[in-house]
Amino acid sequence: MLKDIVEVRPLTPYVLRLRFEDGVEADIDLSSLIEFRGVFAPIQDPSEFAKVRVDAELGTIVWPNGADLDPDVLYSLATGQPIVFEHQRA
Repeated sequence: MLKDIVEVRPLTPYVLRLRFEDGVEADIDLSSLIEFRGVFAPIQDPSEFAKVRVDAELGTIVWPNGADLDPDVLYSLATGQPIVFEHQRA
């Protein structure tokens, strides 16, 4: 799949509007996707959560503390398409 995220905008605590390189846009509620422990603990604070940005080199969203999310998982949530792994493409 591998679609890069090109734009992110926080809407409400834990909800992000994402735009992918192919034009797909979706609002994703991360509160049901991640546990706010470990590297994700700081972003439980809404003011820290709002510091999300796109890392163009990685093609995904990141936070200042180094937390990031797999863009394939986010694209799957945005489109409803399953993630296809390389070994499944034969």
